[in-house]
Amino acid sequence: MAVLVLQHIACEPPGVFEDVLRERGLSLLRVELDEGEPLPSGLDAFEAIVAMGGPMSVNDEDDHPWLAAEKALIADAVRSGVPFWGSCLGVQLLAASLGARVTRGPVPEVGVLPVYATDAAVGDPVFTALEWPRPTLQWHQDTFDLPAGATLLATSPQYPHQAFRVGRVAYGVQFHVEVDAAMADAWARVPEYVASAESVLGPGGLDRLLSDFRASMGEMQDDGRALFTRWVELWDD
Repeated sequence: MAVLVLQHIACEPPGVFEDVLRERGLSLLRVELDEGEPLPSGLDAFEAIVAMGGPMSVNDEDDHPWLAAEKALIADAVRSGVPFWGSCLGVQLLAASLGARVTRGPVPEVGVLPVYATDAAVGDPVFTALEWPRPTLQWHQDTFDLPAGATLLATSPQYPHQAFRVGRVAYGVQFHVEVDAAMADAWARVPEYVASAESVLGPGGLDRLLSDFRASMGEMQDDGRALFTRWVELWDD
């Protein structure tokens, strides 16, 4: 059995999450949805699903018709108890697939910014891997309501919904802790990402963002590995 990786742009692979999976001897089936690769017809061949980020909104079904099928697949997986991990767009897909609204936030949240644990994170088997607050890479503008039955695990002053859990093994995080230097440089060449950075940070802001990222990159990657390892340990025995 493999882990299904849902990827939405070439420059947003699983990063350190993939390292954890491969170190544990788990195989990956990567589906590049933005390149027209088809979703699997069923979930029987998969141990878990990892959904990564992308420049599109979950609401952009007119431009990206595959989003509807992807959300249906995620809903079926989570309701069937298939382990799920979503990052950035991935957490928004998790929320939307379970009936919650995904909407445009007041301003883009862009930069290396702190994220805080909620009271509900105390005792959570994944989020107790870290001492909060933690630095994270933020590069998004959409936000989400919590689905019915979700537990909010992390928050920030600008975007209160930063991470949640549904059931025992479905997790989503708005922030990035999986990114390496090559990925960040690639993001700086995506027009939608550049526009969001410049709108918030102003002239020279993108260079400052990349500098801040590199200064905290090792710490964030360690955090990403710790969180993701705890999640994998919930189901990979």
